[in-house]
Amino acid sequence: MSDEATAVAEFSAEAKEMGDKIAEMTLKQAKELSDYLKEVHGIEPAAGGGVVMAAAGGDGGGEAAVEQTEFDVVLTGFGDKKLNVVKVVKNLTGASLMEAKKMVEGVPATLKEAVSKEEAEKVKAEIEEAGGSVELK
Repeated sequence: MSDEATAVAEFSAEAKEMGDKIAEMTLKQAKELSDYLKEVHGIEPAAGGGVVMAAAGGDGGGEAAVEQTEFDVVLTGFGDKKLNVVKVVKNLTGASLMEAKKMVEGVPATLKEAVSKEEAEKVKAEIEEAGGSVELK
């Protein structure tokens, strides 16, 4: 038992305080911290999840910081190439030409729901190539 107590005692008060703060973060705060570290310090989260995951506490609060795996693809605009965007939306969604036109004209419009990051990025690229704008949620 004394080995465990010694191991815990090796952490500085600053490290403990920072670790406790990180473990208590909300998902929004964790995302903001991750974005800040990436933008300001060039530190990217590990492939397995956010920066906060290693420090998450045992109360289940850390589970919320897991990297998002499902995305909704939302069309937010069509620029000056509406017809091109309508064609791409039609192909991506399987909608009729009239339904695709209504979706494009009624932005914001959810084109895909709960898709993988890869599929969401692919759809986003196709829409942007056609002249539209997309947001992943």
